[in-house]
Amino acid sequence: MKRIKAACLEQTIHFLLKEDLPREEAVRFAEAEYTHYLAQMDRNRTPYRILEKTEQPDGSILVKLKKQYNGYDCKPYMD
Repeated sequence: MKRIKAACLEQTIHFLLKEDLPREEAVRFAEAEYTHYLAQMDRNRTPYRILEKTEQPDGSILVKLKKQYNGYDCKPYMD
């Protein structure tokens, strides 16, 4: 018999610019989407750690993060 003791997701998320908006507005929208994503994880009490946040030359945002998976313990992965 096997049992999962700990689990964690490592993700790379690209918050793209909307093509139908002017550039400045699209950059603000991408930043707002990123902020909303983090707020949603905070509201859900999902443990996470941002490994890297990079603003791309076009203004979009690339984020690498680790976050808890399905309520499993993730402390070994967050260090």
